[in-house]
Amino acid sequence: MLVSFIAFAGGIAFRSFFDFGIYFPVFLLFLGLILFILYFLQHTNILENVGMLFLFAGITLVSFGLGVLRYDISDIAPPLAEYAGRNIEIAGVIVDEPDVRETHTKLTLKIEKVNETNISQSVKALLVAEQYPQFKYGDKVGVRGELQIPKNFSGSDSGRVFDYVSWLKKDGIYYQMFYPKIELVGHGNGNKIKSALFSIKHALTDSISRAIPEPHASLVGGIVFGAKHSLGEELLDAFRATGIIHIVVLSGYNVTIVAEWIGKVASFAPRYFALSLSSLGIVGFALMTGAGATIVRASIMALLVLFARATGRVYEITIALMIAATAMLIHNPHILIFDASFQLSFMATVGLIYLAPHLQKYFSFITERLGLRDVLTATIATQLFVLPLLLYMTGQLSIVSVPVNMLILAFIPFTMLFGFLTGVLGVISFLLSLPFAWVTYALLSYELTVVDIFNSLPFASVTIKNFPFAAALFLYALYGVTLFYFFGRVKMQK
Repeated sequence: MLVSFIAFAGGIAFRSFFDFGIYFPVFLLFLGLILFILYFLQHTNILENVGMLFLFAGITLVSFGLGVLRYDISDIAPPLAEYAGRNIEIAGVIVDEPDVRETHTKLTLKIEKVNETNISQSVKALLVAEQYPQFKYGDKVGVRGELQIPKNFSGSDSGRVFDYVSWLKKDGIYYQMFYPKIELVGHGNGNKIKSALFSIKHALTDSISRAIPEPHASLVGGIVFGAKHSLGEELLDAFRATGIIHIVVLSGYNVTIVAEWIGKVASFAPRYFALSLSSLGIVGFALMTGAGATIVRASIMALLVLFARATGRVYEITIALMIAATAMLIHNPHILIFDASFQLSFMATVGLIYLAPHLQKYFSFITERLGLRDVLTATIATQLFVLPLLLYMTGQLSIVSVPVNMLILAFIPFTMLFGFLTGVLGVISFLLSLPFAWVTYALLSYELTVVDIFNSLPFASVTIKNFPFAAALFLYALYGVTLFYFFGRVKMQK
């Protein structure tokens, strides 16, 4: 099964960069079928070891071909291409939560009409708009502006070309408009459940904003609810330099660690009660953030980690992880190469399942009180397993990441708890929320102070320009060999 998953993912990865036409995967599937037939004939005229080779090659070719074919099916030609570069009128519905930045707001629009003509295909456009007037999920709007096809661009520091087109395409976005004229047509055209979740979240974040000043309010909104409010580039850069950006970005990078800490709070109760509480915490967090594709994928990975910790069955959780990842890739093959959230979540999950348990014995000198040893090993495991990807993506290596995560992650569950209580009680009464707001503010001030102190160090982070993809693959191969060695020793000892 591992071979099938690797080959299927390899086929998607190959097709993400190379297109040899629809007949290429068909040829691979045909060739794999021939090898299967040869394998079943092994008992008559083929040596057994040769037959197994045919079986292995057949599984690899079929799985690889299916990966290429799945990407081919999803790689449709951009609709509405004849309107690109023209000033047009479109009508549609905002299908995601507005992404509020310092100087503008990004809106994802599902186009329904072009110049009063209905369109049958599902196509989205990214609108870069002024911050006012404000719009929300489910709003139906009329838009006038130039419909543009996105273009790839080079990073100012690394010089590497960012495939912006494919990054948007993974979410079904094929076009963009810059500062068009937008007119509100109506409300309530989105999914009713999602609209209700967003309304609850906005009510809670507004309640927090009334009780806690900025940037603390935006920070706790991002940590607790995944609220898309700008923290400012300066603060975000400090978070990146200290390796703590994952607490405010819905990448799924630390959702598992947070879930485990929820379990630690309930450690006085039976083990499975704590596990259930952690699982409910993950599901609740996913729902409160609007259950977007990014956080749903991260939540699935986090639930798998909890299952692995509860059962201790590495083999079974390996199969479950591969099945979950395969299902995600079948649903949307573009996420393998063009969705950093999926990549980071997957690698962090692998680190937590396979590496973190082996690190426990090397940190026996760390107390188990408050789960500090678990936090340390989980932090180191996730940091190591996402490091090659982060170096390739950003070229930024945080030297202080582990101590900063150790000092901050221990307080994140309490920040989430008191931040949540501040929001809920603030809806009822501003005065009732103040005691909890003061505690939340104190926790956030501590966390921001830690970031500020470590970010001020001259060696806080190192920039590695043009970190090659081959180097990242080599590091992951080295990880694999090391883990295989660990597992081999453990089995021998048993």
